[in-house]
Amino acid sequence: MTAQDSATRPMSIAVNGNTATGGTLLALLAVGMFSLTFPATVWALDGLGPWSVVACRAVLAALLAGGFLLAGRVPPPDRRHWGGLVTVAAGCIVGFPLLTTLALESSTTSHAAVVVGLLPVTTAVYATLRTGARHSRAFWVAAVAGAAVVIAFAVYQSGGRPGTGDLYLFAALLVCAAGYAEGGRLARLMPGSHVIAWALVLCLPAGVAGAALALSLEPVHLTGKTTAGLAWLAFSQFVSMWLWYRAMAATGVARAGQLQLAQPLLTLVWSVALLGERLSPAAPVAAVAVLVCIAVTQRT
Repeated sequence: MTAQDSATRPMSIAVNGNTATGGTLLALLAVGMFSLTFPATVWALDGLGPWSVVACRAVLAALLAGGFLLAGRVPPPDRRHWGGLVTVAAGCIVGFPLLTTLALESSTTSHAAVVVGLLPVTTAVYATLRTGARHSRAFWVAAVAGAAVVIAFAVYQSGGRPGTGDLYLFAALLVCAAGYAEGGRLARLMPGSHVIAWALVLCLPAGVAGAALALSLEPVHLTGKTTAGLAWLAFSQFVSMWLWYRAMAATGVARAGQLQLAQPLLTLVWSVALLGERLSPAAPVAAVAVLVCIAVTQRT
């Protein structure tokens, strides 16, 4: 090793450390925004049907993303990236919003929030299968422990077997994990903002058609809550995912995903503060137990 190599190596390590720290902060900010998704969805459902909510949020978010791409004169991505962008669109823009919105018609936000605590585990599993990443035994023990808590909570709350809302939520976990992992992979090859922006624009034609059809078939009664909820969903659909994919590119898909274990606890707070829900005794206990797993997974 030359003297020049010795002088530059500590700087390289410091930069990498700063990148990981910055990625963790971005992930925490994104999770904070994610935690408002279920309460905002309930507000949007106050005056719109579930299909209208999903289609309209996708259209509004796509228009925001399209404006961003035009303002930055961003060229289209390489052809080799379109397959991953389709997975992001199907999982994060269509599948997860639709399935969770349908679930919230029969489930409380607090119940849905704890069940979605499984998302980090499903994301880590998908990322491992997709990229061949390896994690320590302690990582997997902590991740599976968090998943076991969530499953036990869902079964307990549903009287011994998952309800219809739980089935929607479990399906949402699978499609969203694929979208998260593919987006995190693409964010290593192109800016995270471009990943979610192009995925949203990809959905615009179908979103416009779906919104027109849904609004003609479902009741529409715009209220202040409906407008506020829909506006937040559209804004968060683009901005929070932008932050999230940058975070995953900096820290890794699985590690960033484990930070999302904090989301159920945050959503419980919002469900009480914004919706006036009464929590079951099991909800905060399960959320805190899952939160404990974050420290373990992050340390490993």
